[in-house]
Amino acid sequence: MTTLLNVKDLRAYYGQVQALHGLSFSLNEGSLTTLLGANGAGKTTTLRAICNMVRSTGAIEFDGKPLNNRSTESIVRFGIAHVPQGRGTFTNMTVEENLQLGAITRKDNTGIVSDIERMYAHFPVLKQRHTQQAGTLSGGEQQMLAVARALMLRPRLMLLDEPSFGLAPLVVRDLFRILGKINREDKVSILVVEQNAQLALELADQAYVIETGRIVMSGNAKDIANNEEIRKSYLGY
Repeated sequence: MTTLLNVKDLRAYYGQVQALHGLSFSLNEGSLTTLLGANGAGKTTTLRAICNMVRSTGAIEFDGKPLNNRSTESIVRFGIAHVPQGRGTFTNMTVEENLQLGAITRKDNTGIVSDIERMYAHFPVLKQRHTQQAGTLSGGEQQMLAVARALMLRPRLMLLDEPSFGLAPLVVRDLFRILGKINREDKVSILVVEQNAQLALELADQAYVIETGRIVMSGNAKDIANNEEIRKSYLGY
């Protein structure tokens, strides 16, 4: 398989505090990979470093091209969409306006209209709410809108930060089911940061476990999920 994202010796800093200590990992095109770990382990910082939103050193390559020292905007134009923790919808805009904003870098108006309908097919509740302000949606609906808006970029890689945060279990299961469908049918590679290790491992192909800014475990997601010793030692279930 073709390597889409390749990270080597990634170190990241907040001021003088070092948050990542030499992370190295890769992600294959078309794969769904999860980063697991406790709060403060460095998962969110890893996504921010990929998007050049935090000071970092090391090598980050996307489809063979270096991302180091590129602006966040130029990284988006490469086809990397980032859905941060906390959903990040534009609350005073309607659902449809949020989707249109997701395609702001695109010029193909016909394709944009078609993709909005495709998002409504993935997330039917957004079709029902398309004229509502995003701030009036439930937490689960706002998360679905954040994912749909990111997909309007037509990304090759989507970075998801804690998509289950604050959502009811049934809503989380439905969201993860849709993410799996998007990965398979739309061929979008996904790197998801998640504290719900059990659900993330069900969804993912590959998994990496981070502790205090270091990768301490990696492998096939199903193998990790089926290894009770690893689960208890690193994932707490």
